[in-house]
Amino acid sequence: MLLEKKIAVVYGAGGAVGSAIARAFAREGASVYLTARHREPITSLAKEIVAAGGAAEPAHVDALDEDQIEKHLAGVVEKAGRIDVSFNAIGIPQVGIQGIPLASLPVESFALPIATYLRSHFLTARAAGRRMVEQRSGTILMHTPEPARFGAPLVGGMGPAWSAMEALTRSLSAELAGHGVRAACLRSTGLPETSTIEVVFGLHAKAIGIDRKQFLGMIEGRTHRQRSTSLAELADAAVFLASDRARALTGTVLNLTGGIAAD
Repeated sequence: MLLEKKIAVVYGAGGAVGSAIARAFAREGASVYLTARHREPITSLAKEIVAAGGAAEPAHVDALDEDQIEKHLAGVVEKAGRIDVSFNAIGIPQVGIQGIPLASLPVESFALPIATYLRSHFLTARAAGRRMVEQRSGTILMHTPEPARFGAPLVGGMGPAWSAMEALTRSLSAELAGHGVRAACLRSTGLPETSTIEVVFGLHAKAIGIDRKQFLGMIEGRTHRQRSTSLAELADAAVFLASDRARALTGTVLNLTGGIAAD
């Protein structure tokens, strides 16, 4: 197993991406600490993982709250002795943010994703990074979609937020890699299996006057494979990137867009 005996913390583990990553980490041998603002989804997920033979522990953590993040991570390290992987999968509702031209978008709606995503990813990465530097090992991971790489219409402040997340991984790597700590990002297409993308693609389709199925076909037609990244593909790639087999990968993006975004 690629992550045997590793200790992983997943923020936003109650969502589709966070839960898929958590299941994959546990399947590959990691002990997974699940966090979210709502306890019920991660409690159910922890029971599922344990029933499948894995190790998981849920905790209520607001990934925008510095004190909660620090207190929880201190408890993880006290109990497990270390932290090997930090993955932040938080999200925010997209209604009122995407599907609106920039010229018509309220400044608050534009700024919200930038402030939210950057604050959360900075806080969780900083908390993990300090502890990983002490043990001289660890991996900090983030996830972005393809508008992080190129200009896309009607994404509001999400495009700048995603681009900034990728820049943050490079900055983290520049400062931490010399201490044995890697920072990297997984970039996928939108994930049609998730409720978030169902909403987002609906917003975009409505804005340009087509239905959601047509919009999905248009987006997938831009990929070399003519299809979107799947949750399973994202989770498998996250396992690899978190493992020691990816120890040369830091300060970079693992591109899972099927050719839609080139590096």
